[in-house]
Amino acid sequence: MNEIQKLIELALKEDIGKGDITSEALIPKNQLGKAEIVAKQKGILAGIRIPEIIFKKIDKDLHFKPLKKDGESFKPKEKIALIEGRLDSILKGERTALNFLQKLSGVATLTNDFVTELKNKNLKILDTRKTTPGFRALEKYAVKAGGGENHRMGLYDMILIKENHIKAAGGIIPAIRKAETALGEKSFLDRFKKNRKLKVEVETKNINEVKKALGFEIDMIMLDNMPIQMIKKASRIIRDFKKDVKIEVSGNIDLKNIKAYSHLDIDYISIGALTHSSKAIDFSLKVTRIR
Repeated sequence: MNEIQKLIELALKEDIGKGDITSEALIPKNQLGKAEIVAKQKGILAGIRIPEIIFKKIDKDLHFKPLKKDGESFKPKEKIALIEGRLDSILKGERTALNFLQKLSGVATLTNDFVTELKNKNLKILDTRKTTPGFRALEKYAVKAGGGENHRMGLYDMILIKENHIKAAGGIIPAIRKAETALGEKSFLDRFKKNRKLKVEVETKNINEVKKALGFEIDMIMLDNMPIQMIKKASRIIRDFKKDVKIEVSGNIDLKNIKAYSHLDIDYISIGALTHSSKAIDFSLKVTRIR
Protein backbone atom coordinates (compact mmCIF):
# COMPACT_ATOMS: atom_id res chain seq x y z
CA MET A 1 0.00 0.00 0.00
CA ASN A 2 2.97 2.28 0.64
CA GLU A 3 4.06 2.17 -3.00
CA ILE A 4 0.50 2.95 -4.14
CA GLN A 5 0.39 5.99 -1.82
CA LYS A 6 3.65 7.23 -3.37
CA LEU A 7 2.26 6.70 -6.86
CA ILE A 8 -0.88 8.68 -5.98
CA GLU A 9 1.21 11.50 -4.52
CA LEU A 10 3.34 11.60 -7.67
CA ALA A 11 0.24 11.68 -9.88
CA LEU A 12 -1.34 14.51 -7.87
CA LYS A 13 1.87 16.54 -7.93
CA GLU A 14 2.12 15.99 -11.68
CA ASP A 15 -1.42 17.28 -12.27
CA ILE A 16 -1.92 19.98 -9.64
CA GLY A 17 1.61 21.35 -9.34
CA LYS A 18 1.42 24.75 -7.62
CA GLY A 19 -2.38 24.75 -7.72
CA ASP A 20 -5.53 24.50 -9.80
CA ILE A 21 -5.46 27.98 -11.32
CA THR A 22 -8.85 27.72 -13.03
CA SER A 23 -10.77 26.55 -9.95
CA GLU A 24 -9.05 29.11 -7.71
CA ALA A 25 -10.04 31.87 -10.12
CA LEU A 26 -13.66 30.80 -10.57
CA ILE A 27 -14.89 28.90 -7.49
CA PRO A 28 -15.21 30.32 -3.96
CA LYS A 29 -13.49 28.14 -1.34
CA ASN A 30 -16.69 27.71 0.65
CA GLN A 31 -18.78 26.59 -2.32
CA LEU A 32 -20.10 23.06 -1.85
CA GLY A 33 -21.34 20.64 -4.44
CA LYS A 34 -22.08 17.09 -5.46
CA ALA A 35 -20.65 15.10 -8.36
CA GLU A 36 -20.90 11.62 -9.79
CA ILE A 37 -18.52 9.38 -11.71
CA VAL A 38 -20.28 7.91 -14.72
CA ALA A 39 -19.18 5.15 -17.10
CA LYS A 40 -19.14 6.11 -20.78
CA GLN A 41 -18.85 2.49 -21.95
CA LYS A 42 -19.35 -1.02 -20.58
CA GLY A 43 -16.64 -2.82 -18.64
CA ILE A 44 -15.43 -4.46 -15.43
CA LEU A 45 -14.58 -2.19 -12.50
CA ALA A 46 -11.17 -2.20 -10.82
CA GLY A 47 -9.53 0.25 -8.42
CA ILE A 48 -12.59 2.00 -6.99
CA ARG A 49 -10.73 2.59 -3.70
CA ILE A 50 -8.08 4.68 -5.48
CA PRO A 51 -10.36 7.67 -6.27
CA GLU A 52 -11.49 7.65 -2.64
CA ILE A 53 -7.88 7.83 -1.45
CA ILE A 54 -7.16 10.61 -3.94
CA PHE A 55 -10.12 12.76 -2.94
CA LYS A 56 -9.44 12.26 0.78
CA LYS A 57 -5.78 13.20 0.28
CA ILE A 58 -6.85 16.47 -1.35
CA ASP A 59 -9.56 17.21 1.22
CA LYS A 60 -10.25 14.95 4.20
CA ASP A 61 -13.79 16.37 4.46
CA LEU A 62 -14.85 15.13 1.02
CA HIS A 63 -17.39 12.32 1.15
CA PHE A 64 -16.89 9.53 -1.39
CA LYS A 65 -19.52 6.82 -1.90
CA PRO A 66 -18.80 3.94 -4.31
CA LEU A 67 -21.88 2.52 -6.04
CA LYS A 68 -20.14 -0.51 -7.57
CA LYS A 69 -17.55 -2.99 -6.29
CA ASP A 70 -14.33 -4.08 -7.97
CA GLY A 71 -14.99 -7.04 -10.24
CA GLU A 72 -18.55 -5.95 -11.00
CA SER A 73 -19.70 -5.12 -14.51
CA PHE A 74 -21.13 -1.75 -15.51
CA LYS A 75 -22.98 -0.33 -18.52
CA PRO A 76 -22.69 2.97 -20.39
CA LYS A 77 -24.19 5.90 -18.44
CA GLU A 78 -24.18 3.87 -15.20
CA LYS A 79 -23.16 5.72 -12.05
CA ILE A 80 -20.01 4.35 -10.41
CA ALA A 81 -19.55 6.67 -7.41
CA LEU A 82 -20.78 9.87 -5.74
CA ILE A 83 -18.61 12.66 -4.30
CA GLU A 84 -19.78 15.48 -2.04
CA GLY A 85 -18.01 18.44 -0.45
CA ARG A 86 -16.03 21.50 -1.48
CA LEU A 87 -16.38 21.92 -5.22
CA ASP A 88 -12.82 23.13 -5.82
CA SER A 89 -11.49 20.04 -4.00
CA ILE A 90 -13.61 17.72 -6.15
CA LEU A 91 -12.31 19.33 -9.34
CA LYS A 92 -8.70 19.13 -8.17
CA GLY A 93 -8.96 15.36 -7.84
CA GLU A 94 -11.13 14.75 -10.90
CA ARG A 95 -8.56 13.90 -13.58
CA THR A 96 -6.15 11.96 -11.38
CA ALA A 97 -8.97 9.85 -9.95
CA LEU A 98 -10.38 9.08 -13.40
CA ASN A 99 -6.95 8.29 -14.84
CA PHE A 100 -6.39 5.53 -12.28
CA LEU A 101 -9.91 4.21 -12.61
CA GLN A 102 -9.91 4.08 -16.41
CA LYS A 103 -6.53 2.37 -16.61
CA LEU A 104 -7.25 -0.33 -14.03
CA SER A 105 -10.78 -0.98 -15.28
CA GLY A 106 -9.30 -1.38 -18.77
CA VAL A 107 -7.01 -4.15 -17.50
CA ALA A 108 -9.87 -5.84 -15.64
CA THR A 109 -12.15 -5.61 -18.67
CA LEU A 110 -9.65 -7.13 -21.11
CA THR A 111 -8.84 -9.89 -18.61
CA ASN A 112 -12.53 -10.68 -18.27
CA ASP A 113 -12.87 -10.77 -22.07
CA PHE A 114 -10.19 -13.49 -22.20
CA VAL A 115 -11.73 -15.45 -19.31
CA THR A 116 -15.19 -15.25 -20.91
CA GLU A 117 -13.93 -16.24 -24.36
CA LEU A 118 -11.92 -19.18 -22.96
CA LYS A 119 -14.98 -20.73 -21.29
CA ASN A 120 -12.91 -23.07 -19.08
CA LYS A 121 -12.88 -22.35 -15.33
CA ASN A 122 -10.19 -24.98 -14.71
CA LEU A 123 -7.74 -23.22 -17.01
CA LYS A 124 -6.33 -20.03 -15.45
CA ILE A 125 -5.40 -16.84 -17.28
CA LEU A 126 -2.12 -15.43 -15.93
CA ASP A 127 -0.59 -11.98 -16.21
CA THR A 128 3.12 -11.27 -16.82
CA ARG A 129 5.74 -8.68 -15.84
CA LYS A 130 4.86 -6.61 -18.93
CA THR A 131 3.36 -3.88 -16.77
CA THR A 132 3.46 -0.09 -16.69
CA PRO A 133 6.47 0.96 -14.55
CA GLY A 134 5.25 1.81 -11.05
CA PHE A 135 1.79 0.34 -11.67
CA ARG A 136 2.58 -3.36 -11.31
CA ALA A 137 0.81 -3.99 -8.00
CA LEU A 138 -2.28 -2.12 -9.19
CA GLU A 139 -2.37 -3.72 -12.64
CA LYS A 140 -1.97 -7.19 -11.19
CA TYR A 141 -4.78 -6.40 -8.76
CA ALA A 142 -6.91 -5.37 -11.74
CA VAL A 143 -6.15 -8.70 -13.47
CA LYS A 144 -7.62 -10.51 -10.45
CA ALA A 145 -10.64 -8.21 -10.45
CA GLY A 146 -11.22 -9.29 -14.04
CA GLY A 147 -11.09 -12.99 -13.17
CA GLY A 148 -7.45 -13.74 -13.96
CA GLU A 149 -4.59 -14.89 -11.72
CA ASN A 150 -1.19 -13.41 -10.92
CA HIS A 151 2.11 -14.91 -12.01
CA ARG A 152 5.20 -13.80 -10.09
CA MET A 153 5.25 -10.19 -8.92
CA GLY A 154 8.88 -9.66 -9.89
CA LEU A 155 12.30 -11.22 -10.33
CA TYR A 156 12.56 -11.84 -6.60
CA ASP A 157 9.81 -14.34 -5.79
CA MET A 158 10.47 -17.41 -7.95
CA ILE A 159 13.08 -18.86 -10.29
CA LEU A 160 11.94 -18.68 -13.91
CA ILE A 161 14.61 -19.95 -16.27
CA LYS A 162 13.99 -18.27 -19.61
CA GLU A 163 15.64 -18.46 -23.03
CA ASN A 164 18.37 -15.91 -22.28
CA HIS A 165 19.22 -17.61 -18.96
CA ILE A 166 19.55 -20.91 -20.81
CA LYS A 167 21.89 -19.35 -23.37
CA ALA A 168 23.97 -17.69 -20.67
CA ALA A 169 24.26 -20.95 -18.68
CA GLY A 170 25.27 -23.01 -21.71
CA GLY A 171 22.04 -24.99 -22.14
CA ILE A 172 18.87 -26.02 -20.38
CA ILE A 173 20.46 -28.82 -18.31
CA PRO A 174 23.33 -26.75 -16.86
CA ALA A 175 20.86 -23.90 -16.23
CA ILE A 176 18.59 -26.08 -14.10
CA ARG A 177 21.55 -27.65 -12.33
CA LYS A 178 22.87 -24.23 -11.37
CA ALA A 179 19.44 -23.28 -10.04
CA GLU A 180 19.31 -26.46 -7.95
CA THR A 181 22.76 -25.74 -6.55
CA ALA A 182 21.78 -22.20 -5.60
CA LEU A 183 18.57 -23.38 -3.93
CA GLY A 184 20.59 -25.77 -1.82
CA GLU A 185 22.68 -22.95 -0.38
CA LYS A 186 21.29 -21.23 2.72
CA SER A 187 23.31 -18.10 2.02
CA PHE A 188 21.58 -17.75 -1.36
CA LEU A 189 18.11 -18.01 0.17
CA ASP A 190 19.06 -15.67 3.03
CA ARG A 191 19.97 -12.95 0.52
CA PHE A 192 16.40 -13.01 -0.76
CA LYS A 193 14.96 -13.52 2.73
CA LYS A 194 13.28 -16.75 1.65
CA ASN A 195 12.63 -19.31 4.38
CA ARG A 196 10.55 -21.52 2.12
CA LYS A 197 11.26 -23.49 -1.04
CA LEU A 198 11.26 -21.26 -4.09
CA LYS A 199 9.25 -22.52 -7.04
CA VAL A 200 11.17 -23.25 -10.23
CA GLU A 201 9.76 -22.83 -13.73
CA VAL A 202 11.56 -23.57 -16.99
CA GLU A 203 10.75 -22.08 -20.38
CA THR A 204 10.90 -24.56 -23.25
CA LYS A 205 10.74 -24.06 -27.01
CA ASN A 206 10.46 -27.64 -28.26
CA ILE A 207 9.84 -31.27 -27.24
CA ASN A 208 13.54 -31.96 -26.72
CA GLU A 209 13.79 -29.17 -24.14
CA VAL A 210 10.63 -30.42 -22.42
CA LYS A 211 12.17 -33.88 -22.02
CA LYS A 212 15.39 -32.42 -20.64
CA ALA A 213 13.49 -30.28 -18.12
CA LEU A 214 11.54 -33.31 -16.89
CA GLY A 215 14.77 -34.86 -15.68
CA PHE A 216 14.77 -32.44 -12.75
CA GLU A 217 12.53 -31.59 -9.77
CA ILE A 218 10.77 -28.50 -11.11
CA ASP A 219 7.34 -27.03 -10.41
CA MET A 220 6.26 -25.69 -13.78
CA ILE A 221 7.13 -25.94 -17.47
CA MET A 222 6.36 -23.10 -19.85
CA LEU A 223 5.57 -24.11 -23.43
CA ASP A 224 6.60 -20.93 -25.21
CA ASN A 225 5.41 -20.06 -28.72
CA MET A 226 4.61 -23.66 -29.57
CA PRO A 227 2.00 -24.58 -32.19
CA ILE A 228 -1.14 -26.34 -30.91
CA GLN A 229 -0.08 -29.82 -32.06
CA MET A 230 3.29 -29.49 -30.31
CA ILE A 231 1.54 -28.32 -27.12
CA LYS A 232 -0.68 -31.41 -27.21
CA LYS A 233 2.36 -33.68 -27.59
CA ALA A 234 4.33 -31.87 -24.90
CA SER A 235 1.45 -31.93 -22.41
CA ARG A 236 0.99 -35.70 -22.91
CA ILE A 237 4.69 -36.28 -22.24
CA ILE A 238 4.60 -34.10 -19.10
CA ARG A 239 1.43 -35.70 -17.70
CA ASP A 240 2.73 -39.23 -18.35
CA PHE A 241 6.06 -38.48 -16.70
CA LYS A 242 5.19 -36.06 -13.87
CA LYS A 243 1.52 -35.38 -13.23
CA ASP A 244 2.22 -32.77 -10.53
CA VAL A 245 4.24 -30.46 -12.82
CA LYS A 246 2.11 -27.49 -13.87
CA ILE A 247 1.95 -26.53 -17.54
CA GLU A 248 1.93 -22.92 -18.70
CA VAL A 249 1.39 -21.92 -22.33
CA SER A 250 2.58 -18.55 -23.59
CA GLY A 251 3.05 -16.62 -26.82
CA ASN A 252 0.88 -15.15 -29.59
CA ILE A 253 -2.44 -15.83 -27.82
CA ASP A 254 -5.24 -13.34 -28.40
CA LEU A 255 -9.02 -13.12 -28.22
CA LYS A 256 -9.34 -14.51 -31.75
CA ASN A 257 -7.49 -17.77 -31.09
CA ILE A 258 -7.81 -18.42 -27.36
CA LYS A 259 -10.73 -20.85 -27.82
CA ALA A 260 -8.32 -23.23 -29.55
CA TYR A 261 -6.50 -23.62 -26.21
CA SER A 262 -9.63 -24.26 -24.14
CA HIS A 263 -9.59 -28.06 -24.34
CA LEU A 264 -5.83 -28.60 -24.04
CA ASP A 265 -4.48 -30.48 -21.02
CA ILE A 266 -2.69 -27.48 -19.52
CA ASP A 267 -3.01 -25.40 -16.35
CA TYR A 268 -2.24 -21.81 -17.28
CA ILE A 269 -2.21 -19.41 -20.21
CA SER A 270 -0.04 -16.32 -19.66
CA ILE A 271 -0.93 -13.22 -21.67
CA GLY A 272 1.19 -10.06 -21.64
CA ALA A 273 -1.53 -8.13 -23.46
CA LEU A 274 -3.65 -8.01 -20.28
CA THR A 275 -1.44 -5.21 -19.00
CA HIS A 276 0.60 -3.93 -21.95
CA SER A 277 -2.22 -3.66 -24.50
CA SER A 278 -5.43 -3.10 -22.53
CA LYS A 279 -7.50 -0.11 -23.61
CA ALA A 280 -8.58 2.38 -20.95
CA ILE A 281 -12.27 2.47 -20.09
CA ASP A 282 -13.70 5.96 -20.37
CA PHE A 283 -15.34 7.58 -17.33
CA SER A 284 -16.48 11.12 -16.69
CA LEU A 285 -17.10 13.17 -13.56
CA LYS A 286 -20.20 15.33 -13.68
CA VAL A 287 -21.11 18.04 -11.15
CA THR A 288 -24.78 17.47 -10.35
CA ARG A 289 -25.50 20.08 -7.67
CA ILE A 290 -23.98 23.34 -6.44
CA ARG A 291 -24.91 24.94 -3.11
